Amino acid sequence: MTPQLQQAIRLLQLSTLDLQQEVQEALEANPMLERQEDGEDYDNNEVSESHTDAGINTPTETGNSQESLYEAPSHSEESFEEGDWSERIPNELPVDTAWEDIYQTSASNLPSNDDDEWDFTNRTSAGESLQTHLLWQLNVAPMTDTDRLIAVTLIDSINDRGYLENSLEEIHAGLDPDLDIELDEVEVVLRRIQQFEPAGVGARNLQECLLLQLRQLPSDTEWLAQAQQLVGNHLEALGNRDYNLLMRRMKLKEDELRAVVELIQTLNPRPGSQIETSEPEYVVPDVIVRKHNGRWLVELNQEAMPRLRVNAHYANLVRRADSSADNTFMRNQLQEARWFIKSLQSRNETLMKVATQIVEHQRGFLDYGDEAMKPLVLHDIAEAVGMHESTISRVTTQKYMHTPRGIYELKYFFSSHVSTSEGGECSSTAIRAIIKKLVAAESPKKPLSDSKIAGLLEEQGIQVARRTVAKYRESLGIAPSSERKRLI
Repeated sequence: MTPQLQQAIRLLQLSTLDLQQEVQEALEANPMLERQEDGEDYDNNEVSESHTDAGINTPTETGNSQESLYEAPSHSEESFEEGDWSERIPNELPVDTAWEDIYQTSASNLPSNDDDEWDFTNRTSAGESLQTHLLWQLNVAPMTDTDRLIAVTLIDSINDRGYLENSLEEIHAGLDPDLDIELDEVEVVLRRIQQFEPAGVGARNLQECLLLQLRQLPSDTEWLAQAQQLVGNHLEALGNRDYNLLMRRMKLKEDELRAVVELIQTLNPRPGSQIETSEPEYVVPDVIVRKHNGRWLVELNQEAMPRLRVNAHYANLVRRADSSADNTFMRNQLQEARWFIKSLQSRNETLMKVATQIVEHQRGFLDYGDEAMKPLVLHDIAEAVGMHESTISRVTTQKYMHTPRGIYELKYFFSSHVSTSEGGECSSTAIRAIIKKLVAAESPKKPLSDSKIAGLLEEQGIQVARRTVAKYRESLGIAPSSERKRLI
């Protein structure tokens, strides 16, 4: 593989956010590169036309080899005046070599010299952890030094869900024997911690967690006493959805039991999840799909696509016959800059071809939703655009499409198929959508079993085994029928 092809493949599999970071590093490391500002005319390095009608056949690559996918189209005109530095970039560099073997510098190994704008916290800070949140409350709570030591040990034993992972006996055994701390003291400190926010933190099991949250509710809360009785004595029956047994034991009517259960459902069985421990991940769509005059249009997200060009002033400083170290460095930087721009152009062209073919295959989804999704595999798109399946896999990984129905990863549009009774095919995505629709419309008192769902699908001509229904149901995050039973 040539260095150009290696670079093009690497840029092709980067997400939009990673690509923007890569471009920023290249701009900082290579003086020959500069960003194209809004309102300025594109030069020869501009990406090709990025607005394509999905209803029109777009040109595809005709080459069969993967290398041909990254050959950038030639241009006969330059947007800046060419001087003695101008020379043709070779079509190919030696194979099986690294970029650093040809050029002296790389964007990845040169740090930014702008120390004034370097903000370490912005690049290393993460969301507040549960332990940090609890320690902050501990610092403002009045305690003796011994109790504070016990509290820090207890907080270290609380997991991300908010539960105490170790027993009090194990925590007590790990304390310094010279402090002569009794087990009762550890339990007293734990009760202090259990009064911290979020409510229910520091519990040893689910029952204690729910009871802690109920105790922190106002005393005049309706059905509070019954909810405490249910959680304290009949939690297992509630987990089994045995509502008839609960009504008999608690001597409640159906509507009264429903009110008690609704109060319990307002509680959080994982109180630690309320504290965000990681930075939010943002999704920037690479492709935008919209409908215009009854036709689906596909276009690149220009705001997310970096626009670069060669700096004409620095490029004109390169002299052909000069072999000095400075001139050699500038020549190498110029070569690297132009290949980087061509790799970006190749990435955008490939992304557009693949996205256009996906929209062409999945018009039913865009018009009618998940139930109209057609079966689609990588081979179908690879054959349509004349590329290798591995290339399609790279293009569809961590690339997103903005549609009127939401933002989806390109891989979402690929799914296997199931044969129908009429000899046709139905995609697994469409079957999942049908299962979700059936479950949403089921009777709460008598939810549909997997066998019943398989029978309903068979009535629609879709032959799916019960175990396949169970697999699709689990992938949708839908609980089994025994756990979906609830009061009306």
